[in-house]
Amino acid sequence: MRSLPLALAAVIILALISLLIGAGDLSLADLFRQEGDRAAQILVVSRIPRTVALVLAGMAMAVAGLIMQMLTQNRFVEPSTAGTVESASLGLLVVTLFAPDAPVIGKMLVAAAFALAGTALFLRILRLVPLRSILTVPLVGIMLGGIISAITTFFAYRFDLMQSLNAWTTGDFSGVLRGRYELLWVTFVLTLLAYGAADRLTLAGMGRDFATNLGLHYRSIVSFGLVIVSMVTATVVVTVGMMPFLGLIVPNVASMLIGDNMRHTLPWVAVLGAGLVLACDVVGRVVYYPYEIPIGTIMGIIGSALFLVLLLKGRQRLA
Repeated sequence: MRSLPLALAAVIILALISLLIGAGDLSLADLFRQEGDRAAQILVVSRIPRTVALVLAGMAMAVAGLIMQMLTQNRFVEPSTAGTVESASLGLLVVTLFAPDAPVIGKMLVAAAFALAGTALFLRILRLVPLRSILTVPLVGIMLGGIISAITTFFAYRFDLMQSLNAWTTGDFSGVLRGRYELLWVTFVLTLLAYGAADRLTLAGMGRDFATNLGLHYRSIVSFGLVIVSMVTATVVVTVGMMPFLGLIVPNVASMLIGDNMRHTLPWVAVLGAGLVLACDVVGRVVYYPYEIPIGTIMGIIGSALFLVLLLKGRQRLA
């Protein structure tokens, strides 16, 4: 834990870099010149909200991935490999079709309900499928997500909502402004709740029988964890879109560094999740400057490569 402040300092440096990068020229010196009002407006309206959104989304999605891995007892599971994200997108499509004027909070709640239902279906399928390998679990989730995504795409195409669907399934922070990201503070509260229940979630991750023998109400804590995952996923998808593999990579890295005690691991997961999202965002804004590559694309490239590495290591351990 001693090096956690160093990791936090690195995240702060990335956040400062994020504040100064963008299509509009901005430097700290501009704040003290005659055009300081314009520079301050850019910071307050665009840059600061975007950076805060990056940090909140990165922390929350990484923690959501950690919770899913604890509850399923599998290191290859996270919202984008369990059908959770795809279910949230389906919920957004449904509320867009039947209640297009619904407030953002209403859309988030509907998306969360669908995400919870999709995750529960995933867990139900796992109980019915003989799991001879730990690699079977993410494959089941990916197939379930593919089916849900196909249904969503069909109806989006049928009702001319493909552009909206692309926005939900591609993480993009370019449209984040003051007044358009505040819903993400809900994920910060959910992250704090997860930390408060870290010990019980750790026990639940050891299995139903073990947790029950220690006096834990297993079903209640699992339901609590799934609600947090669903709410976080829905909030992030509604606000900025999907960021694949984030909840897969960060918990695995933190586990290798710290171990599996969630109370000790969760702060690392939150800090590393925020740092990874900030780093991907900086890369996306620099590599094709002044144009911007969506963070979901950068995260997908990095995440898929690291996912394959983790799969290969898992196979080697099982051999």
